Amino acid sequence: MDNEYKRLKRTPVHKGHIIDVYTDTMGLPSGKTADWDFISHKGAAAIVPVTEDGKIIMVRQYRNAVEKYTLEIPAGGLNPGEDMKTCAGRELEEETGYRTDRIEHLFDLYTTVAFCNEKIGIYYTEHLIPSKQNPDEDEFVSVESYTVEELVNFIFTGQIEDAKTIAAILAYKTKRNK
Repeated sequence: MDNEYKRLKRTPVHKGHIIDVYTDTMGLPSGKTADWDFISHKGAAAIVPVTEDGKIIMVRQYRNAVEKYTLEIPAGGLNPGEDMKTCAGRELEEETGYRTDRIEHLFDLYTTVAFCNEKIGIYYTEHLIPSKQNPDEDEFVSVESYTVEELVNFIFTGQIEDAKTIAAILAYKTKRNK
């Protein structure tokens, strides 16, 4: 027994706008093979925008995967050649109408390690500069703001279910309280 996993073949199934789907034929430690689903993602970034009075600016938007509106921190996919920090700043301005010249890194996370390589860089800023909202043409977002305590309550009452938002709010709260 080799005790290692090895990808023997990757077969394209679907090429999408945001993701590509593959079937990976894997060699298993037992010597057998198995077909596993794999979703390739270009990466993304998100930001916790904090106002002077300590409120966090959030966006509410419709998400077709869960068929409802969700309350999230501003986020979006990387453009070709774009780094995560730049993406976070761009998404902040596009979705909220604020920009910043001070972005701090909180952490990175993989969203769904069982079948997807999507990695999101999570940032925060406490220095917001009014600008102009410029969402993508298929993006309709409303901008709302809440205290950290309100958002933590929304997490534990099920009003916020988005993983990156939950992780980011709790991490920012922890960092702020240190």
